[in-house]
Amino acid sequence: MLTYLQAIVIGALQGVTELFPISSLGHSVLVPAWIGGSWEKLVTDGDSKSGTPYLAFVVALHVATALALLGYYWRDWRDIIIGFVQTLRTRRIETSTQRLAWLIIVATIPVGILGLALEHPLRTMFAKPIYASIFLMLNGVVLILGEGMKRRNAPSLAEYGRRFAEEEDRDSHGVAVTDEIHLASDERLAALSVKDAIGIGLAQSGALLAGFSRSGLTMVGGLLRGLDHEDTAKFAFLLATPVILAAGVLKLPELAGAQGDGIRGQALVGAIVAGLAAWLAVRFLERFFKTRTMLPFAVYCLIAGLLSVFRFI
Repeated sequence: MLTYLQAIVIGALQGVTELFPISSLGHSVLVPAWIGGSWEKLVTDGDSKSGTPYLAFVVALHVATALALLGYYWRDWRDIIIGFVQTLRTRRIETSTQRLAWLIIVATIPVGILGLALEHPLRTMFAKPIYASIFLMLNGVVLILGEGMKRRNAPSLAEYGRRFAEEEDRDSHGVAVTDEIHLASDERLAALSVKDAIGIGLAQSGALLAGFSRSGLTMVGGLLRGLDHEDTAKFAFLLATPVILAAGVLKLPELAGAQGDGIRGQALVGAIVAGLAAWLAVRFLERFFKTRTMLPFAVYCLIAGLLSVFRFI
């Protein structure tokens, strides 16, 4: 039986690790396994073929995390949705925001297809402590390689941004400084090509394996295409929002069904904690990546993964 203490701890863990490049799914497997006892049973109780109560609980945490991201970036999502609707009406892409809307859709397609096809078999096969430990170590290696292979912002980013300068210049008069920064960020993100978006979308599909981080893989993909840490973090969070929300909403009936019996109150408390933790996490990371890299997170993944391998081998 899931206790309220467990719900609070796991909710806080989910909210932070979903956005930090250290794998929320990996930690949702490893932390209960490390603690042992009733915590470890949370992961294993139930029928693995139809799902477990713990997985139904995690669904609620994912929905809360996605809602926190929607709330934090509500201005961006407002503009993105408006831009998308405008393209449907005019059948043209004329602004950076409109292009960004379509890039998010394109980048979401690979993980959506692979998630529907492979999530359950991968979860039942690899969502075990030893596998999560190994993949967490590999996640750290990927983060280090991404930092080492990143390239400086390509000239095409600035060139492409100028193609949409008229729209931003038109709105620049009387616009707050924070809004101008927001527009400049959208220009740089919109400079990604469709091929780049597909590649980043495929990269984040690696998070289907417990231990690999969705945000970390997305950031590595952005760095390799010439984005800086701040912009690639924002793109990772924008790209993660529809994926997390869609996955959670599709599985929400599990929580309303038999798997949710006896844990709905705990799920609500855990979801509230997860949402608050996610909000604080994205605020922290937005400032962190203005001047710093993913190397501290990479070191953590390597150490935590290695210790876990020795623990569960």
